[in-house]
Amino acid sequence: MSVERRTKSIDLSHHLSELSKARITSPLKGLQKYLSQPGILALAGGLPSPAYFPVSDVSANVLVPESFALAPTESSTPSSWLWKLFSSHNSTKENTQGITIPKYPAMDGDINLASSLQYGAAVAQGQLQVFLKHFISEVYRPAFEDWTVLINTGNTDGWLRAVATLCNPGEGVLCEEWTYPSAMASMLPANIKPVPVAMDGLGMKSDALENLLSQWDPVSRQMSRPHVMYIVPVGQNPSGSTMSVARKKQIYDICVKYDVIIVEDDPYYFLQLGTYVFKDDRSPDVTSSGRQSADESRRYVSTLIPSFLNFDYEGRVIRLDTFSKTVAPGSRLGWFTCNPLFAERLERHGEKTTQAPCGFGQAVIAKILMHWTYDGYIRWLRGLRTEYQQRRDFFIDCLAEEFHLQAVPAIAGVWQDCIVYRASSKVKKSSSISEKYPGRNRTMFSFVPPAAGMFVWMKLHLNQHPSFTPGDEDTLETKLWTKLAENGVLFGPGWMFAANAMSKDSDSTGAGHFRVSFSNAEFPDLKKAVTIYGRVIREFFEEENL
Repeated sequence: MSVERRTKSIDLSHHLSELSKARITSPLKGLQKYLSQPGILALAGGLPSPAYFPVSDVSANVLVPESFALAPTESSTPSSWLWKLFSSHNSTKENTQGITIPKYPAMDGDINLASSLQYGAAVAQGQLQVFLKHFISEVYRPAFEDWTVLINTGNTDGWLRAVATLCNPGEGVLCEEWTYPSAMASMLPANIKPVPVAMDGLGMKSDALENLLSQWDPVSRQMSRPHVMYIVPVGQNPSGSTMSVARKKQIYDICVKYDVIIVEDDPYYFLQLGTYVFKDDRSPDVTSSGRQSADESRRYVSTLIPSFLNFDYEGRVIRLDTFSKTVAPGSRLGWFTCNPLFAERLERHGEKTTQAPCGFGQAVIAKILMHWTYDGYIRWLRGLRTEYQQRRDFFIDCLAEEFHLQAVPAIAGVWQDCIVYRASSKVKKSSSISEKYPGRNRTMFSFVPPAAGMFVWMKLHLNQHPSFTPGDEDTLETKLWTKLAENGVLFGPGWMFAANAMSKDSDSTGAGHFRVSFSNAEFPDLKKAVTIYGRVIREFFEEENL
């Protein structure tokens, strides 16, 4: 349906859990609506006096939105990190501007600590709420008319609230066969079970979803057909896949057909990095790094894969956004975008648990965003994308230097229709590796460079290990992971990302996995980690016995 033909969300109240239906407005929080009434003498709540808040103001030096270039520059290339190791941090002084949040407002509408640090409603503070609504309307453009915004303390909190609001004990949640483990762990104690759906290079497969739902047998499955989906469509965690527009439309249409609510967990949305290109094949990208204009903002937004919200004409998407990847995880601030019914129930949940995110975090982030403006924030996001793209490229460049990489098309499995890089030992002129490692030509691992996110998902070809027998995958994966940790390199072990203990990659015979993050370590440490990995995995694949 065209975005221009917006209608209100349909009635989806039958999706609410029994627990959610039973939630009532918090007796004290129900008084909040009267606090904004002019001249009200509020003597009902146990609110401490702002006069006794021990902070007079909060000041911060905030990076300017143009802090990071929109294309790699000489000062941001990997080679520049070598001299940074031996230089003072003062030699790379950040370009900042000062902001101050006073205890009391100088005029109506000012962000202030007296209100930000006070007990408040489980919705965003006024200025932040206004900014988020404008941001969503410009970037995500929901296809239904009556969408609304509700803040939370990040996507983990958002998912926990969503699953409690929608699911009863004994029900199942549709998810990718490899998925974010904390999301699954948070619902298991409530006896809500993951229901894995097969993946390919674009994430969840639409035909696999259709087959699963159309052939669902509640007797053999011992549960009713799932009516909730958890999905990470951009920079999928852990696989790194990014779902196309066509695939999202297919999945959405199937969810309409089978009446499924989509919880879209999208923390990496603004880290859409583009296709990896080998270092020798890259051409310089000349892009302006000046002040962002409205036209440039619109052009940038148009390059992003649309959210499920953009196709959601019924209001069946609950989108989870966070400032964790674009500002800071410690801000503990995120938000829902969803229909009013779900927002009201999610608010009832929040006001009895976290109440509201930290007032300091809300005030500071709101102040930064108001200082930057919408176009400034978009400029900041564009710079972040370039920075993480360089980190991804450098990490894979290191793999290309340490290993022989062979590019082959994948015809099945989670990387179907992608170009896969198969890694084997590279013989170095200065070593006698050909004598020490006679099996150097065997493929040890493979991966697809992620087009978004913060991770490289490595498939270990454990069936190439000399002592491999079917069923050894978990043992061998753990043994290699332990050897790496003992040598000072910590990867994410693949077993924890399986949607459940029975989930198996359709192309995983003889395979284990590692999830490797390139987002935090500096370039010299990434290089060192790859060198250690190369030595350890070569030695591992030459072992004759466990």
